[in-house]
Amino acid sequence: MPSTQDHAALPAPEKLKTISKAISVLDAILSPEWQFRYYSYSSKWGDGEECLQMRNGQGDEMHILFTATGCAINGFAHEYPQPDKEKVTKGLPAQFDEFIFGEPVNSIGTTFCLWNEGTSWKTGNIENFDDNSEEMLAIFDGDPQSYINYASDYFETELPLPTVASIYSGEKLTKEMVLSIVEDLADWDDLKKDLIEIDYPFDLPNNPKKSKWKLW
Repeated sequence: MPSTQDHAALPAPEKLKTISKAISVLDAILSPEWQFRYYSYSSKWGDGEECLQMRNGQGDEMHILFTATGCAINGFAHEYPQPDKEKVTKGLPAQFDEFIFGEPVNSIGTTFCLWNEGTSWKTGNIENFDDNSEEMLAIFDGDPQSYINYASDYFETELPLPTVASIYSGEKLTKEMVLSIVEDLADWDDLKKDLIEIDYPFDLPNNPKKSKWKLW
């Protein structure tokens, strides 16, 4: 299970990005209202930067930065011991300084930190592995069933494995795939905007046009 204690279990940055986009697409389908989603993804976080954001609504947050040359993860678990940030980020490459020590991450806090410049995952000096990283990083094991288990608990719904697996593979999202997850979708155009923000391929219908005629 991926964690700061077993960071080698984390997938390589490109695979991690694919999973991050997939779980954000699935959350966008299940929760049209952004504030109720666990996972959201911005493909336009900064110049040449993309970012996954996780918020559980109870104070825990995680940000994962993706650049052309690497990836950095900042996790904050509010009920866990807060370590010396300088220690858990010791050895952090300079390219991630602005992300880890700038906003919004700096104000949120850092319970654990990992980074990868293309070869392997690394952490700083960790004195206490009781940091909730195993729970927060579990979704990135690469198994679509992990998202299904999460959705069953959080959204109280059962999802079809074939559809989730297709999205994990980056397949183009279609109307049929969406309707295999939810019975109906109120606003297709809003979902398209989310998918554009995530930078995920799709072939979806437009919202039905309202008639200009009134019935009296």
